[in-house]
Amino acid sequence: MPAVTVENTLALPRVPQPDPLTDRDRPVVSVTTAPKGYEGEGFPVRRAFAGVDLADLDPFIHMDQMGEVDYGPGEPKGTPWHPHRGFETVTYMIDGEMAHSDSNGGGGLIGGGDTQWMTAGAGILHIETPPEHLVVSGGLFHGVQLWVNLPKSNKMAAPRYQDITSNKVALLTSPDGGALIRVIAGELAGHAGPGSTHTPITLVHATIAPGASVTLPWRADFNALAYALGGAGTVGAERRPIALGQLAVFGPGGALTVAANPGPTPLDVFVLGGQPIREPVAAYGPFVMNTRNELVQAFEDFKAGRLGTIPAEHAE
Repeated sequence: MPAVTVENTLALPRVPQPDPLTDRDRPVVSVTTAPKGYEGEGFPVRRAFAGVDLADLDPFIHMDQMGEVDYGPGEPKGTPWHPHRGFETVTYMIDGEMAHSDSNGGGGLIGGGDTQWMTAGAGILHIETPPEHLVVSGGLFHGVQLWVNLPKSNKMAAPRYQDITSNKVALLTSPDGGALIRVIAGELAGHAGPGSTHTPITLVHATIAPGASVTLPWRADFNALAYALGGAGTVGAERRPIALGQLAVFGPGGALTVAANPGPTPLDVFVLGGQPIREPVAAYGPFVMNTRNELVQAFEDFKAGRLGTIPAEHAE
């Protein structure tokens, strides 16, 4: 699981240890196990948020762990052209490569540690596929796709695309150097990630060395979630067990703790949180709106071609 790595974490800026008198460690509300399924043309996913109350996820809607799968030649799969409206998709690649194209002119190729951030807003069509050379050769494929809700005031915003390469990600470590912390979006301890967001959020990918732990300062007005991408460990001061494919939901407080079990394998976690929008959510298929009528309108607009058209070079 390379994503972005460094030879010496002790050379990185440190995340300060939160003050336990002012920044209470968040308790763990729940730990759930993601069911497995298939997406797009048939690539395997874990549904990270399955079974979790939407109020605990707000402002997030949906998250898939894509893979981890080692494809043989000819096996890599993607998604066909499809529409979105009312939210943002964040695709973070850990291993392998994924190509994106959309009806707004956005697109590019992302590999280990890169992120594609697409604001669907008022409507967009897009496609995500493995590049041809990866289809021919096969290889490791692993990533995360997250859906970030947009508030009512931004649901019909103009579509936007951000290509966030791995060298733009802010790299930090814990006070003892036992964790490599990658800040993809938002801010952590005064260090800002490159992702520009409509909804205030923080996205972090942390690799915690075996036997090490990290306590991250976390905005009290944000929710807090930690999803295990690989390895095993514990979450919270109460040391609740967590392992690959499990999501921890934290309660209120100003800090959160994640630790890796002793042994040969580090714990990789995707830590995320944001300011809850607290608006009604009407979600169905590729659309996330506030009301059922808005969902119906989104489907009608898609059928009428008002969410964009497939670029000519892809029309065949």
